[in-house]
Amino acid sequence: MHEEDNQIHVPPSFLAVYADSRQRLREPASVVSNRYELCEDLAGHLVEQAQTLYHVQAPSEAEILRRIHAGLCAAESGVSVDEATWITTRLAELLNWPCPVLTPPTTEDGAEGEGPPSPPQQP
Repeated sequence: MHEEDNQIHVPPSFLAVYADSRQRLREPASVVSNRYELCEDLAGHLVEQAQTLYHVQAPSEAEILRRIHAGLCAAESGVSVDEATWITTRLAELLNWPCPVLTPPTTEDGAEGEGPPSPPQQP
């Protein structure tokens, strides 16, 4: 995904968040690029918070990443569950921590937690 007026390189791992089963983007390239910038910035900002949690509370790296992921999956975070997973995976990369399996939080009735819906899938 490269546009003449856009110098941002969106990595394949993020493009997959917005790709359908045929690897076509479900959103305009400009939307995907803007969402990538937001998610990459958020992952970068979370590095210091994760390091602080690790040194102050001393839970495991995996538990810190799971807690951050759960927070990002909340509706008020402003990111979709798929974006939350990408952000947390990217955060683990930036910290050089192994990334645990990330699953969306569930509600008491066993349904996935509330969060912004993932972008709609088009046939």
